[in-house]
Amino acid sequence: MSTFQIEGGYRLQGTITPQGAKNEALQVLCAVLLTSEPVQIDNIPDIRDVNHLIKLLQLLGVKVEERPWNGVGRSYVFQADDINLEVLGSPQYCSLASSLRGSIMLAGPLLARFGKAVIPQPGGDKIGRRRIDTHLTGLEMLGAVIDDFLLRTPATPTSKGASYGGYSLSVPQQMKGTYMLLDEASVTGTANIIMAAVMAQGTTTIMNAACEPYIYQLCEMLNRMGARISGVRSNLLTIEGVDVLHGTTHCLLPDMIEVGSFIGMAAMTRSDITISNVALQHLGLIPQIFRRLGIEIWQRGDDLYIPSQEVYEIDRFMDGSILTIADAPWPGFTPDLISIALVTAIQARGSVLIHQKMFESRLFFVDKLIEMGAQIILCDPHRATVIGLAREHPLRGVHMTSPDIRAGVALLIAAMAAQGVSHIDNIEQIDRGYQQIDQRLNALGAHITRIE
Repeated sequence: MSTFQIEGGYRLQGTITPQGAKNEALQVLCAVLLTSEPVQIDNIPDIRDVNHLIKLLQLLGVKVEERPWNGVGRSYVFQADDINLEVLGSPQYCSLASSLRGSIMLAGPLLARFGKAVIPQPGGDKIGRRRIDTHLTGLEMLGAVIDDFLLRTPATPTSKGASYGGYSLSVPQQMKGTYMLLDEASVTGTANIIMAAVMAQGTTTIMNAACEPYIYQLCEMLNRMGARISGVRSNLLTIEGVDVLHGTTHCLLPDMIEVGSFIGMAAMTRSDITISNVALQHLGLIPQIFRRLGIEIWQRGDDLYIPSQEVYEIDRFMDGSILTIADAPWPGFTPDLISIALVTAIQARGSVLIHQKMFESRLFFVDKLIEMGAQIILCDPHRATVIGLAREHPLRGVHMTSPDIRAGVALLIAAMAAQGVSHIDNIEQIDRGYQQIDQRLNALGAHITRIE
C-alpha cells in the first residue's frame, strides 16, 4: 500500500492539461472486441483501471501495440482477430475482471460477436450498492441466457485460494433486436446494451438511455465502424443491427472529472491555474455549478482560467434560501464531482447543502474533513451541509485513508489547502482514476511525496 505525504499551504501556478476520459476509455476499449480489424484509440490515460482492462483484453488474445502520442496519455492499436474464449471463467480472468467495475462492459461485445461471456462480480469504488440489473436485463431481452457462475480455486502452500461469484451468459441463437425501457439511465448499462445490439438481428430501441458525452463518443465510434445508431445525444436510441463492423481511429475526450477537480483545487489553494484543452462543449453544468460556489472561471478559447481568489462566496437561490447542489443523470451535475464540490465549499463564504442521491456511502469520508477543522453536518447518508470557513480558520493536516477515487482526490485537495503535513493511505484508489497526479501537481508547485 502506498501513501501520499502532503505539505499543505502552497499556491499553485501554471497550466495543466486533463488526461483522457477514464469512463469513456473503459467503454471504447471493450468495443474493440466487436471487430477483427485494427482499432486505434488515442489519448488513453495511464491509470490503474484502464491498464487492468487492457491486460484483460490481452488475456483474451487481443493484440495491443503502442503508437507515438504527444498528449498526456498514450495511443494504442488493438486487434481482436484471434480471441481465446477458453480464458473466460479462468482464475486469471476472474481475478483481473473482479478488480474493476468496467470489466462488466466486456459482456456486450463478447455476446454480440462470440455468443458467450462471463461476468465475475465486478469491483470498483466502495460507495454503496451498485446493482447490475440494468446490464443483465437488457442483455437478456436481446436473447442472452443468464446462469449463476461460481469458481473456487484450491489453496496452495502460498495461497489460501479464492472464490469468484458472478454470471455466465450465452446466446443459443443470434441476438435479436427489441424495444426496452431501462429502469435507470445507467451509463455503463447503456454502453453494454448498445455494444450487444449493434450486431443483433433487427432493430433495437432503447428508451431512458444514458446520454453522457461518453455514450455519444461510443456511438460515434461504432457508427464509424459501420454500426447504424440514430438518436445519438438523446435518451432514445435506435440501433439497426449489422453483420460486421470494421476498424477505425478514435480519440478520447478530456476527462471532465479531472477538469472539475482542478477547478475546485485551484479555489481551495488560492492558485492561479489554466486548464487547457477542456472540450468545453462537453462539460455540461460543471463550470456553472462551480461558479455558483463563487469561483471565478474565465473561458479562453478551449481553455479555462481560474485566477487566485482570497475569498469566494457561495450563491443563494433567488428566494434567498440556501444553495443545494445535487447530482443527477446527464445533463445534470455528475455524481463523480459531488465530493469535489463538497470539499471546495469548506473555505467559501456561506453555506451549501450537498445532496448525493445515487450512492449512500459516498459522503462518509467527511469525518476526516471534520477532523481537519471543516464545519460539516452529515444529515444522513445522502446529504451534508457545509458551513464555509471563509478562510477565517485554516484546515490542519491529519492522517487519513482514501475510500474511493473521488473522495481520495477530495481529501488530497483538503490536504493541499491545510496547514501542516497530511498523509493519505490507500492512494491506489486515486491512481485508479488520476494519472500521475502527484507529479503533475508538483510541477505546478504542490509538495506531494509518494511513499511506497
